[in-house]
Amino acid sequence: MRVYIIKRLLLMIPILIVVTFLIFFLTYLLPGDIIDAMQGYAQDIALDRAALERELGLDAPIFVQYGRWMGVVPQMDGNFSGVFQGNLGMSYWRREPVLKLVAQRWPVTLQLGVMGLMIGQLIALPIGVFSALRQDKWGDYIGRSFAILCISIPGFWVGTMIIVFPAIWWGHMPPVMLIRLTDDPIGNLRMFVVPAIVLGLAFSGATMRITRTQVLQVLREDYIRTAWAKGLKERVVVTRHILKNALIPVITAIGLQVPALIGGTVIIEKIFCLPGMGRLIFDAILQRDKLLVCGVVLFFSVGLVVINLMVDLTYALLDPRIRYR
Repeated sequence: MRVYIIKRLLLMIPILIVVTFLIFFLTYLLPGDIIDAMQGYAQDIALDRAALERELGLDAPIFVQYGRWMGVVPQMDGNFSGVFQGNLGMSYWRREPVLKLVAQRWPVTLQLGVMGLMIGQLIALPIGVFSALRQDKWGDYIGRSFAILCISIPGFWVGTMIIVFPAIWWGHMPPVMLIRLTDDPIGNLRMFVVPAIVLGLAFSGATMRITRTQVLQVLREDYIRTAWAKGLKERVVVTRHILKNALIPVITAIGLQVPALIGGTVIIEKIFCLPGMGRLIFDAILQRDKLLVCGVVLFFSVGLVVINLMVDLTYALLDPRIRYR
């Protein structure tokens, strides 16, 4: 197991290098640049494009800019400072280090993502199991219909309706200022619980369907029939025999949903005015702050690689037959 973890960690290095290359060059394919965005916000001020390009280093060839961002080509001051040195660059628009902005915003996205994932699974797993145990009965029909409903309705529409209707009917609006967990735990949970439910519901439908399918497959195994024949209670059969064998494909599905979950935080944070990474990258794209976009996407990429490793290691904990050498 230890050797496998080391191999996976070493494999992360070339993967992330390729990711940085793709991120940087795809970002620079976006139409317009930071100077166009500045001119749009300050139409009454004449900007010296050539001077700004020299100041920001945008007059250099794109491969030189990439080398500077990675830290393999010296900066304009002659020093090496880039990704390899732990520096994600300076935000063009905000004039603050990208790493500082990421450090300020990632706890919000982490809390929203974790709460959304937990709520989604707390909804999906019991309904999926119950639906399989009541196959072709009313409980199954209701569970399957609810899963299709969660898959079909966009999360951003649900979030918008949750904000609009209470505002129209009762004059209630969600808070626009972040309440930190350390300052007011109750207020923080009130602020995050509705966005987390919206985010969790959006991804619970697929997990419900996968859980139902896997439980139905396990129910046909001989050892489950033996357990029923022994007279074991349904709760014991489900918790000790069915779930442990049915959850492995479900965990794979949850791991594959994490990228979509991160993408969902971008819209949810913008709708509910949460100052997280999703809102940060949304604003950075509009402002063409390309170094900030690259830094945030790289941070997300590292997180996804680590999450995939954790999912793989979880297999061995759930199924003793799986061992990594």
